[in-house]
Amino acid sequence: MSKPIKLILVTAEHHPQHKMWIKLVKEIAEQTGLEYEVRIEDYILLTEHGDTDDLGMAWLPQLLVRLDNGEYKVLLSRMPLNKALQPDIKKAKEEILNKLKEF
Repeated sequence: MSKPIKLILVTAEHHPQHKMWIKLVKEIAEQTGLEYEVRIEDYILLTEHGDTDDLGMAWLPQLLVRLDNGEYKVLLSRMPLNKALQPDIKKAKEEILNKLKEF
């Protein structure tokens, strides 16, 4: 079974939720003990390993994990929303931590 070794956040500094995603990856890294990397607009990585639309286009931000066997897996590609349609960081953390437990 593969082990997570690094969190990779692909984002854009002009994205309205950029700071929120940075804070999220830092908190997950601290909680799990994994190192993290922030990449700016790395569409090649996302096209090859991230979520894409039906035309093969990737969007930002997305959080991936690199496994010890060299694979990349998507941890979060869309921020969950609460009932007020606001970003739900708590739910995002739960989703990410649950996916990490699968490895």
